[in-house]
Amino acid sequence: MGFTFLEIKMPTDYTSEGLKEKIAKEIGTLEFTHQIEKQSLDGRNSNNIHWIIRVGISSEAISTNEPFKPLKLEIPKINTNKKIVVIGSGPAGFFGAYVAKLAGFDVTIIEQGPEVFKRIADVRIFEKGGPLNERSNYAFGEGGAGTFSDGKLTCRSKHIPNERRFIFESFIKAGAPEEILYLAKPHVGSNILTKTARNLRKEFLDIGGKWHFGTKVIDISITNGKVTSIETEIGKIEADYFIFATGHSSYETYQMLLKNGVEFQLKPFAIGSRVEHYQERINQALWRKPELPGVKAADYALTFNDSPLPVYSFCMCPGGMVVSAPPSNGVNIVNGMSNYKRNYPFANSAIVTALKLDDFLNRPVSPLEALDWVTNLEKKFFEFANGFNAPSVKVSDFLKNKISTSFPETSYPFDLISADFKELFPNEIVNSLKLALTNFTTKIKGFEDGHLMGLESRTSSPVQVLREKSGLCNGFDNLYMAGEGSGYSGGIISSAADGIKSALDIVNKNL
Repeated sequence: MGFTFLEIKMPTDYTSEGLKEKIAKEIGTLEFTHQIEKQSLDGRNSNNIHWIIRVGISSEAISTNEPFKPLKLEIPKINTNKKIVVIGSGPAGFFGAYVAKLAGFDVTIIEQGPEVFKRIADVRIFEKGGPLNERSNYAFGEGGAGTFSDGKLTCRSKHIPNERRFIFESFIKAGAPEEILYLAKPHVGSNILTKTARNLRKEFLDIGGKWHFGTKVIDISITNGKVTSIETEIGKIEADYFIFATGHSSYETYQMLLKNGVEFQLKPFAIGSRVEHYQERINQALWRKPELPGVKAADYALTFNDSPLPVYSFCMCPGGMVVSAPPSNGVNIVNGMSNYKRNYPFANSAIVTALKLDDFLNRPVSPLEALDWVTNLEKKFFEFANGFNAPSVKVSDFLKNKISTSFPETSYPFDLISADFKELFPNEIVNSLKLALTNFTTKIKGFEDGHLMGLESRTSSPVQVLREKSGLCNGFDNLYMAGEGSGYSGGIISSAADGIKSALDIVNKNL
């Protein structure tokens, strides 16, 4: 039996039977088995948009036998009664806890928010004009902020193939579509992510894991560089190891850790706004047609560097919606999300400027000052809107230094209100956005017809912990920080892999 890889071009609406016929023609036999390894959309020529599919094929008709090593995460099994407490149930927290439990540790997850379907109910109440639940919103609760997103599973890191495979297989077992294993831009969608979060929790509990919802960590106790316990709303919890995976929006956790001597430094982050268009306009601009059979919706990635600050699009959500995502009362923040089918009539993405605060402000800035600077900007938007309405301006008006007096239909659950962004953003950010958006209108026809809405300030944290690659915090023997809250990962997969690395470091120390 021979084995080889083939790269095959297929139309966007190809069928599994059509792919088999193409393979048979390529290898000259109907006797074979195959598995798609990667599938990416080639849209460079709008007159010939197609899939490029890398297929692994086994057949007696194949004389070669290319090397193929299945990806597998090795999790050592040990017999131990040592305890690990994981704070946070986002991708880093859950997968760190899950791997540690599979290895044989006594593992408890502490989550300040509720289980995911209670979280959905609280978000719906908020979007209908009810109060914001500071423990249960788009930022906090089971699954972390990524649960309410496009569910993008792309990851630029090339050093985590085994972790990535383990994460994908876990998601599929929990209900995600199998296509995430091979799509070049895999995504799950919020409607499926909520179900996978619930099913992953059930799996963790079934193998003996413990989980406390509605439990906030208030403080930590330290003796000689070792965390001996955490103080929570249900009392003191002792353990041998602690993994903090609280996400990049848990500013109270940063402040508590800083107070206890955990070292942080500044890191680059981004500030900007969401831009929304009709999805059909983006499809038409990129595909030269309003829809493409076999492809859900067109997406884009834009960058511009010939400005005071670099500008780029972030977290593009085709067929999605813009949501109000404040983690606490008194601040006004927007974000984007979409469901698996990406079939909403709108497209949105963050258009953000990259900055590092000490360079931006031209003076030394402490980590606490950096957190305060971001929070004060978020408060400014809240005060301007007197709540959670989104200060907005049409792209075309923004480029002409005009204020918009009306807006098209929007996916945003609250109102759009006219705003002069020069009064809300620092000048350098406004000037950079103008230069970049002028450029983007030349790359995507009709981009000027969109509208900028709200403040996007939580793409990542402005600070990062000083730690080893494993996540072990400098100066500590048993305190780890993983995921986006650590400042070293961004997105679902890299964060989950970061949590796994912390768990495996603890496992290897106990072999």
